[in-house]
Amino acid sequence: MATDARAFWIEAAGQGALRPAAVAPGPGDVAIATQVSAISRGTEALVFRGGVPASEWARMRAPLQDGDFPFPVKYGYAAVGEVTVGPPALIGRMVFVLHPHQDRFAAPAAMAVPVPPGVPPRRAALAANAETALNVVWDAAIGPGDRVAVVGAGVVGALAGWIAGRIPGTEVTFVDVNPARAALAAALGCGFAVPGEAPGACDAVIHASASAEGLGTALRLAGTEATVVEASWYGDRPVTLGLGAAFHSRRLRLIASQVGELPPLRRPRWTHRRRLEAALALLADPAADTLLSGETAFADLPRRYGEILADPDTLCHLVRYD
Repeated sequence: MATDARAFWIEAAGQGALRPAAVAPGPGDVAIATQVSAISRGTEALVFRGGVPASEWARMRAPLQDGDFPFPVKYGYAAVGEVTVGPPALIGRMVFVLHPHQDRFAAPAAMAVPVPPGVPPRRAALAANAETALNVVWDAAIGPGDRVAVVGAGVVGALAGWIAGRIPGTEVTFVDVNPARAALAAALGCGFAVPGEAPGACDAVIHASASAEGLGTALRLAGTEATVVEASWYGDRPVTLGLGAAFHSRRLRLIASQVGELPPLRRPRWTHRRRLEAALALLADPAADTLLSGETAFADLPRRYGEILADPDTLCHLVRYD
């Protein structure tokens, strides 16, 4: 039986609204009452302004997105809620689903990943970003004892640095133009520096500032034959980058990381599901709560969405469903 729900839609550039939605789970589906969802600030800001290039409209679709780019589109991929309809083993369980912002929804049961004991729903909403960060650390091939710089201490950068910092002997430094990020770095057990004071000769550098200046800093901090992983996505914005000077003589490697694919060395054994389960398990550590920087009631989301995305101090902003 279909039930009524509400979903958040981006109707035009800079315009959001709540629309009615039907919830009609079919065979093999679950119905979920959402408790919290997370705003992925970088990607959702690009979608909100219409910055997804036409060449990427198909690849950038969220798993359970409705509508088509550029607009109108129901977008998002970090929902946590309780299963109300579905297989007996899942009824009453708290699960994470890659679903847009919506108060109740149906999804294939295979996409509902149980939240591990000890991970509260609010922290579990970080799972999509944690999965991306885990992929970044894999792509960076960080090993014990490495010196690592993370340029751009937003949610993905901070999570990647936090994960890297749990590898024995690693020295991880967050590099950010915002000195207030020093407190975040300390809470996650990492060092901090502004760009002009960051340590160089790093074994691996993760860039997550989504700026040309930040990428230039990342290349400068990399040691000889080191890897720089580009974790930012610029959408339709061109990036100017100087690849002269010592870029070639230091034999630097600049590689892209994107969560849509598993790193080649893990594809024979890992699935997207296993990676997401691993990300959720990492969130058992209460230190991740440091990345939760505010919450908004779902009913207020159309009014507040733009300002949340525009606020440079926003880390992981949660949407609360009452």
